[in-house]
Amino acid sequence: MNIADLRKSYEKAELSESASHADPLQQFGQWLDEAIKGEVPEPNAMTLATVGADLRPSTRVVLIKGYDANGIVWYTNYHSRKGQQLAGNPYAALQFHWVELERVVRIEGLVEKVSDEESDDYFKSRPLDSRIGAWASPQSEVIDSRAVLVTNAARYGAQFLLHPPRPPHWGGYRLVPDRWEFWQGRKSRLHDRLRYLRQEDGAWLRERLAP
Repeated sequence: MNIADLRKSYEKAELSESASHADPLQQFGQWLDEAIKGEVPEPNAMTLATVGADLRPSTRVVLIKGYDANGIVWYTNYHSRKGQQLAGNPYAALQFHWVELERVVRIEGLVEKVSDEESDDYFKSRPLDSRIGAWASPQSEVIDSRAVLVTNAARYGAQFLLHPPRPPHWGGYRLVPDRWEFWQGRKSRLHDRLRYLRQEDGAWLRERLAP
């Protein structure tokens, strides 16, 4: 099979100015809710793009853990590659791709750490093995073998038992959006694209982009 011959016709829905929300957060909430109710696989999975000091972009998949008017939240190791890149360049982009609904949402903006209280509260809600794992994994560092992780997990499990505290190098980030784009696949590659740009007064400018 020639990979260039793989094609799909997008015909499930449309996205119009009259049928979309003026506030992109409301539009996102509607689409996320529809992805969850539609039982899309991992509807909370989003690609996070960051750029390092060497100007090389890097992407990985993380899970959204909350959103509101303040921004989009996820949690990770602050010492990881993405954490180091965000420390040097606090701007990032997120992308949701709900294949079954033929939809994409792109979000760009400034990233900040959430408060210690928010990170503590979320960490306490995680399963025990995930809390131990946050201590056991030196994320993004080179390790000799998987045995390193297993040994670390056993050591920290014995040390903290049922009550591991949140590691100081682990916590939440919040992307504060200044740009959203909603993409709905359409027939003949004439897709619908609505972009929202935050204005100086805080209002959102909604524009249609050519596909």
